[in-house]
Parts: sequence; structure tokens; C-alpha cells
Amino acid sequence: MERIHLDTDLGSDTDDACALAMLLGWPGVEIVGITTTIDPGGIRAGFVARCLELAGRSDIPVAAGADVSLTTLQTPGGIPTDARYWPEPVAPRPSPPGEAMMLLRESIESDATVVAIGPYTNLATLEAIRGGSLALVPVVLMGGFVYPPARGLPQWGPEMDWNVQCDTNAAQVVFSHATDLTFVTVPTTFQAHLRAAHLPRLRAASPLGALLAHQAQAHAADNGLTDLARAHDALPDDLLNFQYDAVACAVAAGWSGATVESVRLKDVLEGGVLRFEADERGRPAKVVTDIDADDFTERFFTAVESVS
Repeated sequence: MERIHLDTDLGSDTDDACALAMLLGWPGVEIVGITTTIDPGGIRAGFVARCLELAGRSDIPVAAGADVSLTTLQTPGGIPTDARYWPEPVAPRPSPPGEAMMLLRESIESDATVVAIGPYTNLATLEAIRGGSLALVPVVLMGGFVYPPARGLPQWGPEMDWNVQCDTNAAQVVFSHATDLTFVTVPTTFQAHLRAAHLPRLRAASPLGALLAHQAQAHAADNGLTDLARAHDALPDDLLNFQYDAVACAVAAGWSGATVESVRLKDVLEGGVLRFEADERGRPAKVVTDIDADDFTERFFTAVESVS
């Protein structure tokens, strides 16, 4: 059984909820704890609790973590809470101070792999409180631009890396202190798509799957995903979202469809933008450089369909 601790900013982008649903049904995985990051007042923790309720898994402990970035001392971005994303109102679930750190530490003490699919603020905070924590277990990060996107894909750069740029101080702390570190980079996850053609299968999967389908359509409309897809030859015209976070969680769960390379990296902060570069004098890390996108999509749906 692969123990997983999920650190997430669920609620900003629908792929966090997709990742959670997938992990709930992934064979051989036990989610031992979930912490939310950049979570003012426990709004995101409430969303996580609603997803777990729909899946019949309210037994998994959830704690609301940091509410602001360590770098800016602000809450970046917005959190949609209206009926276009959540058909029924969802109550926030704030946590007492320190509860998220306690849960994260307990997961690490149980030898759980930590997968961060939001800004890395909670992980950096734990390292500041309990130095050496991130050296004890594998850490998988959704984020990073080590190599550029392939032709036909959006030619974004590191400035578009939400998880890293929202809290560059936290990213540098985690990069420096996590011993067994894997980056599931943004350009690689451009290959994994949630499409309009997938919606019937998603709706039929479960109540949680129906919620994911509902949110995916709203997210695509609000973020211009159709126009983005039509402007890039390597993307399907009916793109609803990239499965950034779900791919990272599949890697953390031991999925064999990812190509992982060992690379020495250094971190470079210029003009407030943090990037990671290959450098023979850098620290060793693992970087996901390619994925079997078709295999991922089928495993994603098989996992989601196994959730009650």
C-alpha cells in the first residue's frame, strides 16, 4: 500500500479535484491526510470535505493550512465559490493554528509520500518549524519549467508556473531541503487533457465525477481553454483543462507511464520569477520529462469510476 499525503489548493483550478478523485480510486493507494494551502478561512478545506463526502470517504483527515504566501504575505488569485462550480453551498472548514502542520508531520512519520499540487507554503512552513522533515520521505511537486514545451503546445515560460511563482520563498526552501525530490513539470503535463468528449463518462462515474464534469465546463469557459486549444496544433479542440495535478498524483502513486530523468538542478530567481535549470554543479533531483498520455487517461477514468 502506497501512503500518500496530499497538499492542495483545491478550488482554484478543477484539476485538483480531479487529482483527489483519482487518488481515492487508485489501486494500492491510501490517502493518510490532506492539507490545504493558500486557504483563507478554510474555504478550500470545505471544498475538500465536500469532495470526500460525495465519495463516501469522510474518514480521511483534512486540515486547512497557510492562508497567505510566505513571499508576498497575501492570498494570490481568486477562489470561485458560486453555483457554476459548486451547485450546493459549501461551508468553510477552518482549522486551529498548527493543525495542518501536525497532520503533515504525522503523515511523514508514517512514511507517506508527500505530493504538493498547490503552492508549497505548507511544506516550507513545516521545514521551518521542524527542520529536516522534508528529508525523511519522497516529495513530489507539481510544478517547474526545466525544459521548454514541445512544438504545438503553449509556449509558456516559468512565469506561468502558478505553484512556484505564488510563493517563490517556499519553493526555494523545499528545493533546498527535500532530499528525494521529483518535479512533475508543467510542459510535460500539457500532454494530459480533460476533454468535452470525456464528460459523459465522467458524469456517469459517480456523484463526485458529476461534480468534476460540472466544474470542468465552467473552468474552460472562464479561462478560454477552447481558444487556447484552437491556437495550438498539439491540443484537442474540445480541451477543458490540463490534468497537471492528476499526473503529479499518478507519479506519486507509482505510475509506470512517466519517464523520469535524474538531473542536477539549480534554482535561479530573476525579476521575481523563479526557475530551475540543469547545472552539473546543482543538486540532484528527478524530473518527469514525458508521459504516456493515453495510458494516463484510461487509468484516470478507471480510478474515478471505482469511487462510490
